[in-house]
Amino acid sequence: MNIAICEDETHFAAHLQDIVQQYLEQKARKAAIMLYSSGEELSCSGIIPDIILMDIQLSGKNGMDTMKRLREAGCNSQVIFITAYPEYVFQAFDVDAIQYLEKPIDQSKLFSALDKAWNRAVSDDGKTMILTKKASVSKVRIKDITYCEVFNHQTIIHTLSDRYSYSGTLDSLEPELDKRFFRCHRSYLVNLDYVVDKEPGTALLVGGGKVFISRRKQQEFTLRLLESCRRWE
Repeated sequence: MNIAICEDETHFAAHLQDIVQQYLEQKARKAAIMLYSSGEELSCSGIIPDIILMDIQLSGKNGMDTMKRLREAGCNSQVIFITAYPEYVFQAFDVDAIQYLEKPIDQSKLFSALDKAWNRAVSDDGKTMILTKKASVSKVRIKDITYCEVFNHQTIIHTLSDRYSYSGTLDSLEPELDKRFFRCHRSYLVNLDYVVDKEPGTALLVGGGKVFISRRKQQEFTLRLLESCRRWE
């Protein structure tokens, strides 16, 4: 496991490193801890950490913009934002952050956030599926799929950074996916891990996607969403 700390205040970066080291020792876990002083340094490192502790107010590009850019490039790291500026909390949903912690850091809250991040990273099995359409063949990680929909007589698969036309139907696609996915409507399959809000008849997803929930699926959707949340507790 690789854990990155992106923080431009040297003394606070060292403080975070000490807390993370204590966490690893207490949990008897092994990980490499890497320090970065800017979002650009992290982006240019060529490393995709399993977990990122990201300060928001950084010199150069701020931490939120850095994570948006990394997500667009396909980065699937588990992110914990750490900041003295609470006004960014709602933007954290847009990049699928594990938690948003304010300075000064409460060690027990950081340990709890690291537990969630670690469990997510461990459960990321990297399973992929092959999508074919005529002469085009694409390989997509199942965990990166946010939702699938039928549109204009085509099946479209959406990820955080791309979309793919699929030659099969939702009925044939559904068995290839796992318990993260729920058939919420005859035209939609949704990855519950990316749901950030639910309204009557619709669900909002990380990245701004929206899916419809049929009337007869409303109750089951809510129950499945609660089960999905408990997996990370």
